[in-house]
Amino acid sequence: MFEFLLSEDQKKVRDEAEELVKWVPRQMILDMDSDKIKFPTEFLREAGKRNLLGTRYPKCWGGRDMNWVTTATLMEEIGTLGYIFSCVFGVGAELVCDALILHGSDFLKEKYVKPLLRGEIFAAECLTEPRGGSDFFGTSSIADDRGDHFLLNGQKRFIVGAEGADYFLVYAKTDPTAEPHKALTCLVVDRGPGVDVKYVYGLMGCRGGGAGRIVFRG
Repeated sequence: MFEFLLSEDQKKVRDEAEELVKWVPRQMILDMDSDKIKFPTEFLREAGKRNLLGTRYPKCWGGRDMNWVTTATLMEEIGTLGYIFSCVFGVGAELVCDALILHGSDFLKEKYVKPLLRGEIFAAECLTEPRGGSDFFGTSSIADDRGDHFLLNGQKRFIVGAEGADYFLVYAKTDPTAEPHKALTCLVVDRGPGVDVKYVYGLMGCRGGGAGRIVFRG
């Protein structure tokens, strides 16, 4: 990252990220690459302890009130360990938390964002499907509104972090007859009965991130 883009606080965060990178044991990287470690739980826990997850979010939800430049700097440093580290680092603490911070209730932020940014729980974003790939509007997953709950059925594929996730951010159609951008709803789904996760192993250059296929049944 270009020095002139960084404030003193951002340089401090960059240095903290460098220390996190130094903390990662060489054996962890080798074990992830050989699929002995399917999901880097200890790495994310350590990042949470060091307050490096979700730095651009408000302090009240566990962030550090910083910005995208900080996030880019962090991801660049984390990525020196290998692509999968920055990928799994960003899925929960950026993609999932972004949706909850921007659009979720305080209840959801308290229950799902705070503990994730502390490194206590983990999340995955569920978009890609067997037929439509990573096409939001092409999703075939259906969430039927039953008044006090949604009944979700569908399949997702190549979901980074699925193996270790405690909850999932799932895109599904709630009104298949509506225009594409009005047909979708984003749901928070806890891991539990009706959520079947299968680990996908042997991905080229991207092992150890817990990528999996997920089936939601009722």
